[in-house]
Amino acid sequence: MKTLIDFDDAPIFTIAVSDGFRGLHSREGMLIEGPQGWGEFSPAAGSDDREAARWLTAAIEAGTVGWPDPARGRVPVAAAVPAVTPERAREIVAATGCRSADVEVATRPGSLADDIARLEAVRDALGSDGAVRCDAGGRWDVDTAVAAIPALVRAAGGLEFVKQPCSTLDELAAVRRMVEVRIAADESIRRAADPTRLPLTEAADVAVLTVGPLGGVRRAIRVAEACELPCVVSSALETSVGLAGGLALAGALPELSFACGLGTVGLLAGDVVSRGRSLVPVDGCLPVAPMPAAPDPELVERFAVTDEDTVAWWRSRLRAAQSFL
Repeated sequence: MKTLIDFDDAPIFTIAVSDGFRGLHSREGMLIEGPQGWGEFSPAAGSDDREAARWLTAAIEAGTVGWPDPARGRVPVAAAVPAVTPERAREIVAATGCRSADVEVATRPGSLADDIARLEAVRDALGSDGAVRCDAGGRWDVDTAVAAIPALVRAAGGLEFVKQPCSTLDELAAVRRMVEVRIAADESIRRAADPTRLPLTEAADVAVLTVGPLGGVRRAIRVAEACELPCVVSSALETSVGLAGGLALAGALPELSFACGLGTVGLLAGDVVSRGRSLVPVDGCLPVAPMPAAPDPELVERFAVTDEDTVAWWRSRLRAAQSFL
């Protein structure tokens, strides 16, 4: 399989991130071309080589064997709301047309008052029939989570779920026993050595699946089958090339109980595919496609990494990931 894929000349991109989403100022990665199309290799900066190999497996899947047949043609998605002012949060939600919103919280100590104001603004933008959920990114301890969550529920007029309030499954289980809102496991799944063997049912009510960290659409489906929980698909802040894999997963799951956290392309200051192929929600939904759109050469050149040291670092990262395939 490796000989069929253009690893040596894979373009490297860097695109600025708007509003400091997940604490990021830019998103970098590589575009991998295979015989059937393109994939994206963009592991998080802190991931080790084994984790990066999963991302590479996902990129190879997209460019070679492709994805399973979908069960649906369109997927409802949630607007991604970073830790921004209430005014900016309202603007983001209104611009997307989505009827659900993923709202970032707990980004710094003492942020609860700001988080409450942001959630109130999001609820105002969505109206009473919209769905709101929070993403704490594992940043609370148990006591802080248990104290904060009821206040956030009140501010939002109800929450669908809270994603990863604490860092470990034992902590999630403790929080879940003490709050009434659903708890979703996210990083606990994507960072696990074997996500199919996690004891999730006591710790969470919802499983969040992200294609890149799980090693592709088919591997993510196996996690969904093993976890015995309702699943929601999330983005890892990819370009439209990588995000198409999340849509393929959301399209292939037998059941989809929640809007998926795939409304993230708008948080990037550009994309590597043409505007007409960029995965920006329309009426709160995105289409499921049989393969990613091909990168636009002009955009690839516009967002290309030119610093020699950075290029060398990415080439080295790719080789290290390949060694674990």
